[in-house]
Amino acid sequence: MNRAETVFNNPAFTESQVGKVNNFTGADLTTNTYYFRPGQAMNYQGTRPGDQVYVCLSGSGQFHLNNGTEEVVDVAPGSIMYVPTGVSCKIINNGQDEMICTEVCHPQ
Repeated sequence: MNRAETVFNNPAFTESQVGKVNNFTGADLTTNTYYFRPGQAMNYQGTRPGDQVYVCLSGSGQFHLNNGTEEVVDVAPGSIMYVPTGVSCKIINNGQDEMICTEVCHPQ
C-alpha cells in the first residue's frame, strides 16, 4: 500500500506537552512527527532497538545526544540528526517559533 502524508496540514501542537503523531508503522520502520511550542522539550527517550534519524522541518532548537557524555547541537529547518543504537536523545525548542521534527526509526 502506498501512502503519503503532509505533516503541516493538521499540526498536533498542544499547550501542555510536545504533540506526537504516528505517521506510519511497518514491519521494519516507523515515522513519528513531533510538534513543539516554544519552550517545550521532549525529554531523554530510552534507547531504541536500532538507529534513529530526526529531521527538523520548521522552527529551531537544540538536539541533545547522550552516550555517557552529553553532546548538544543547534538545529534549524533542514537539519538531520542521527542517533546510533544505544544512544539516548532529547529535543528542546528554545526558539521563538513552533518547531516540527519527524523521526524515522525501527518499531518498538
